[in-house]
Amino acid sequence: MLVFIARRLVVSLFVLFAASFVMFVLAANVGDPLADLRELPEDAQESAMAERIERMHLDLPVYARYFLWLGAALTGDLGTNRQGQDVNILLADAISATMQLVVAATVLAIVIGIAIGIISALRQYSGFDHTVTFGAFVAFSLPIFWVGVLLKQYGAIEFNNWLAQPVIPPLVIGVVALLAGLAWSSLMVGDRRTRLIAFAGATAVTAALLAFISLTRWFADPGLGPVTVAISALGAAVGFSVLISGPKPNRPMYAALTAAGVGTVMYFVLSPVLDAPDLATIAGLALTTVVVCVAIGYGVGGVLHRRNAIATAVWTGLFTGGVIFVDRMLQSFASYSSSVQGRPISTVGASTPNYEGTFWELSLDSAGHLALPTMALILVSLATYTRYSRASMLEVMNQDYVRTARAKGLPERTVMTRHAFRNGLIPITTLAAYDFGTVIGGAVVTETVFGWRAMGHLLITGLNEADPTPVMAFFVVASGAIVIFNMIADITYAYLDPRIRLS
Repeated sequence: MLVFIARRLVVSLFVLFAASFVMFVLAANVGDPLADLRELPEDAQESAMAERIERMHLDLPVYARYFLWLGAALTGDLGTNRQGQDVNILLADAISATMQLVVAATVLAIVIGIAIGIISALRQYSGFDHTVTFGAFVAFSLPIFWVGVLLKQYGAIEFNNWLAQPVIPPLVIGVVALLAGLAWSSLMVGDRRTRLIAFAGATAVTAALLAFISLTRWFADPGLGPVTVAISALGAAVGFSVLISGPKPNRPMYAALTAAGVGTVMYFVLSPVLDAPDLATIAGLALTTVVVCVAIGYGVGGVLHRRNAIATAVWTGLFTGGVIFVDRMLQSFASYSSSVQGRPISTVGASTPNYEGTFWELSLDSAGHLALPTMALILVSLATYTRYSRASMLEVMNQDYVRTARAKGLPERTVMTRHAFRNGLIPITTLAAYDFGTVIGGAVVTETVFGWRAMGHLLITGLNEADPTPVMAFFVVASGAIVIFNMIADITYAYLDPRIRLS
């Protein structure tokens, strides 16, 4: 393993040095860095040009300027831009904004896309499969800038206007309820009668829920409340235990139910602490949740089921904690919306300038600015992961070892999760590694559409100003991320498939 990593690092370093030289030369010759100064009055022009020539070393050949930059970069100094600003500081701010924007979107796209792709493969040629296939091709073909413009118009402007009177029209309730009924019926396995019952039940429940939300004007002052938190915790306990250890009542399910019960009780016990927390408090509570749930799983699971019990308890506890976090944040929605003139969903920037508020209001402000660009990135990426996951699972499900596992009498859940899914992840790993490596370099178009001053802004500004130092800062982060995540992908291959050796 160490030999493989060392060999990959050496090869990658040579590639990075060669690519960085080419990038520097291209960025240095993309335009005239003195063009704006040539328009100054003659008495100020000469001194301003001399200062910039000295700062950017324009009196030296391009290759000499590159080696000057490289020598400083190897010590951690990425230089200054043509205005004299420290590029290290600009890069730190840009990376922070980019990480907020793309990491959550990429993780959600991977998780949701893989889940939908697997379900689509298991329900091959069903109504759900055809709908997902059609939706994936449509989403994949949409230009990201066009999606961004539509989201700004309908997801922000129109939605903010609707929040003034959050009443859902009966026609919308009927259409959404029918779509929910069709979705649930397409997921059901059974005869026509079973699917009709699922359709009717899902349609009725969705219509009743939307009618209740409309009548109570829930969106004007939203919140989940203890009942919803308890039901969500119970559903998570059952869901995680079924996914990890099977549908029959067993020790992992009891551990998950215990974790759900403890989490629901903590909703009331920790109420004073959650009134005015900070980030360190939330992180501490999350860590405490993991420790307590590990102890619950260890104690309830016994010797044979301890590993699964710990997993189900931890996932249930974290999910319950997340629901409580969302509930407390929603309780501050009315005050936050009032403080931003009733426009909680923003179309530009990463935060409201000079906004001050409580921890929950600041969290809502970040969420309101992240909502639209995250949705845009998820919509496009989701289609890719859905199609790759479906194709990979269909290929794996027809392999001999999967048929052998079924022939041995293993439960279908075990066949899918431990045999088919694990091997089906290998091509997805390649795609995920590439996506992580590229998005950390910046979602340039998305950042431009939504006015984010992040990695994309750093690159575009450097190119427009013919300033190679911001461009090279972008290159260092983007290329380094691609190399690291590709190496992680290679190591993950060996974990997923024992037949692969890193030699």
